Amino acid sequence: MTKTHTRYVCQNCGAESAKWIGRCPSCDSWNTYVEEVVVSSKKSFDKNISQGKSFSSITLTSVEYNEKKRIDTKINELNRTLGGGIVPGSVILLGGEPGIGKSTLTLQVAMKLNDIRTLYISGEESAEQIKLRSQRLGNIHDNILLLCETSLETILSAIESINPQLIIVDSIQTLYSEYIESSAGSVSQIRECSSRLLRYAKQNSVPIILIGHIVKDGSLAGPKVLEHMVDSVLQFEGDKQYLYRILRSTKNRFGSTSEIGIFEMQGDGLQEVSNPSEILITHSNEPLSGIAITASINGIRPYLIEIQALVSSAVYGMPQRSSTGFDIRRLNMLLAVLEKRAGFKLGAKDVFLNIAGGLKIDDPAVDLAICAAILSSNADLPISNKICLSGEISLSGEVRPVYRIEQRISEAQKLGFNKIIIPKANQKNLKNIKTQVELAFINRVDLIPKFLYG
Repeated sequence: MTKTHTRYVCQNCGAESAKWIGRCPSCDSWNTYVEEVVVSSKKSFDKNISQGKSFSSITLTSVEYNEKKRIDTKINELNRTLGGGIVPGSVILLGGEPGIGKSTLTLQVAMKLNDIRTLYISGEESAEQIKLRSQRLGNIHDNILLLCETSLETILSAIESINPQLIIVDSIQTLYSEYIESSAGSVSQIRECSSRLLRYAKQNSVPIILIGHIVKDGSLAGPKVLEHMVDSVLQFEGDKQYLYRILRSTKNRFGSTSEIGIFEMQGDGLQEVSNPSEILITHSNEPLSGIAITASINGIRPYLIEIQALVSSAVYGMPQRSSTGFDIRRLNMLLAVLEKRAGFKLGAKDVFLNIAGGLKIDDPAVDLAICAAILSSNADLPISNKICLSGEISLSGEVRPVYRIEQRISEAQKLGFNKIIIPKANQKNLKNIKTQVELAFINRVDLIPKFLYG
């Protein structure tokens, strides 16, 4: 006997309710509950249903495992983020803001793998639109098969007949199953479509790349179970007003989540940035005040970035505090430390901070360079373009040690810096290091002018 009833499901977190409510008690989102129709069939339950069935278990040591060769995507930055390439049978979820370059990246992967039969499933674009983009990217070959379809049953039938070696779905929110009584993009549809594609990937050892949308707070749209089901979750980050994109791994069952890939958006697609330090710092011979270079680490990858600061007199009464690419609350904390511990009067001045290249930095080791850039702009004295800084500032004004200091020093030496100012607490770990860069050790924030200008 079939029964039909309705329920209300939060499209942000998947929480269910018997009636519509304005605010989700699970994720605190407003107006995210959507009515869904549930069709269930009543089945008789037999308490002895398990009788007559045989169960067998095996020991862990008896399991045979042959490591499968990863698929080289021919894109080194993507290979690094995935841990060496695409594992056969894995499901990869790629998320990011609209227009950030998700479809471009996956299409470039399909075009570079000219010896692998790739099925590109598009629910958002027509074949003509994909062909137009591929002509801009170049290197078109016959091993790319297009399927502009949103019905999951039709897609699975096509997959069975085509038998591809790689499947790309753009995007998972556009697919729907005829057996689920809800619209495409709902929690039920995303969960059902993802599970059936995941089952096919595991049974046939065919890797699948799913492109996913994100909500306004930056998290992936759909139920959280989607991220638990897949093997890898990649997040594409960056400001669309700038050229640089960061590919970050937030989950990876076959590699580290500490690696990142850096790309530059150009007219012919996404180009790899193998040495971001050379691009993110200014190569101007003319010294300018308010600019400091810091050695930062994102994941396990070191690179040098340029910190830009501007300090001016407040002409509108209330001093302004503005930060681009850096947490404004931490900037206010650093300004308070400079006021209290170093004696610099910045309370009546406007302070503007910018991270060059449109990057967003949360590494605490950039604190020292930010303070140096602010003091340089306030005194209108430029910092030598051969000095690099790295250190965390505490509320007491102490310069705290930072991790992976050897990698930061090595990156500064590779870019031709003569001097790097680092916390004194890191000195004991650098006794046997051999470097051509002069190491200057600082322990208090009020000593910054002495180390910069003597």
